[in-house]
Amino acid sequence: MKYMLLIHMNPVVWDGLSERERNEVFAGHATFQQKILDSGEMVVTQALADPSGSATVRVRAGRPAVSDGPYLAGKEFLAGYYLVECASRERAIELAGLIPDARYTGIEVRQVVFEADTES
Repeated sequence: MKYMLLIHMNPVVWDGLSERERNEVFAGHATFQQKILDSGEMVVTQALADPSGSATVRVRAGRPAVSDGPYLAGKEFLAGYYLVECASRERAIELAGLIPDARYTGIEVRQVVFEADTES
């Protein structure tokens, strides 16, 4: 089964961390990535840019309406994710707990229910 481990970021929390704590988070990601590479559970991981440069597209009256900024106003935003393939939901939750950001913010675990074939 595939699961998305969605890393949520709260800039207020991040800004409150010391440089040493931030470096521990970065180093922790390298360790975590190696662990799930070695176990064969990692499919892909990507970090996302700060949402200040994002755009939101909605279709209204048949025409796209674009607004600057994130979809939702709020403190937290999606900072990145790991897509993992593992045996169970329990294992996905275990892996989420190993992501260093989990000490400061939340890691959402969601099962992938559809995947398009991109090789065609």
